[in-house]
Amino acid sequence: MTSGQTTYDLRRLRAHALIERIPKTFRYQVTHTGLRQALFLARVHDRILRTGLAELTDPRPPTTTALRQAARAYEAALDDLIHTAGLAA
Repeated sequence: MTSGQTTYDLRRLRAHALIERIPKTFRYQVTHTGLRQALFLARVHDRILRTGLAELTDPRPPTTTALRQAARAYEAALDDLIHTAGLAA
């Protein structure tokens, strides 16, 4: 990571009030808002994304679920779009 990338990332985090600079230092600390956002995203990952992806990739699903049906419909719609656009190999 270059210093320019670091500067850009820090500026973006500060603009969204996720971090704040500690006065008279070159250090930053997470704000209350930043901590709440980080905890929220960690919970979304653990409770929704990880369990949903595990359900979709399970080779032996117990039953047909709404998530699997939605994934199949999404894949079918994408296949139709690819075929209509003439991108099918």
